Amino acid sequence: MPLPQGFCNLESRIVGLKVCSAYYFSDNFTGARVEGYLRNTAVGTLELARALERAQALAGERGLSLMVWDAFRPQRAVDCFAAWAARPEDGRTKARHYPRVDKSQLFELGYIAYSSGHSRGSTVDLTLLDADGAELDMGTCFDFMDEASHHDSPLVSRECTARRDLLRGIMEQAGFKPYQNEWWHYTLANEPFPDTYFDFPVECGGAPRADLGARRNAITGPMCAPARRGDRCGGRAFPRTSYGRTHARRASARL
Repeated sequence: MPLPQGFCNLESRIVGLKVCSAYYFSDNFTGARVEGYLRNTAVGTLELARALERAQALAGERGLSLMVWDAFRPQRAVDCFAAWAARPEDGRTKARHYPRVDKSQLFELGYIAYSSGHSRGSTVDLTLLDADGAELDMGTCFDFMDEASHHDSPLVSRECTARRDLLRGIMEQAGFKPYQNEWWHYTLANEPFPDTYFDFPVECGGAPRADLGARRNAITGPMCAPARRGDRCGGRAFPRTSYGRTHARRASARL
């Protein structure tokens, strides 16, 4: 299905970019695949793709690369988050994603929203990979809804803070603005659709660029591949990083 005018598939445009679509697989804070994610891929505006290409080049100068968890997010997915938050707590993802917060507070604290900047197409959630394709330890896992995920949080090590600062420097140099509560979340400073929230499914949106068509992504498997039963990010669970792993154990002990 063609994407709307002004949007593109990010993997097809950016050499070396890895994608692990957090909401296509079930290993996310809702515990299930999120409505609107039809493929393990990432979509965004053309302007987002150009800025991410600059960021990828800056990371490459340091022997690193980028991995995207989410970019454009359909409004139907945002609605799915709201419906999840309204349901009674079942405890399935609490220890891993929001151990110190009641799910009813996630809107108030700014971790999820009824209208997300992601739905405008120029916001991205991402991290850095080393030369071997392994995630750098940023102190928490993705979507860890806690003060430990804030920029400059004293709850993570100086080494993790330095890695977050490295990512932030790369993204700001490429034209992005950070979000204080989430070290992984960046929005293009000059969005092409600042007042428009889109609702179309996340899928390939056309054939990949010819020179990338046969490439297999070390994290995700085949480009735009559908998941198999039980898959989590191409068969791998999202890795737990230092604070998330330790704090989850402590939170579980308190509950």
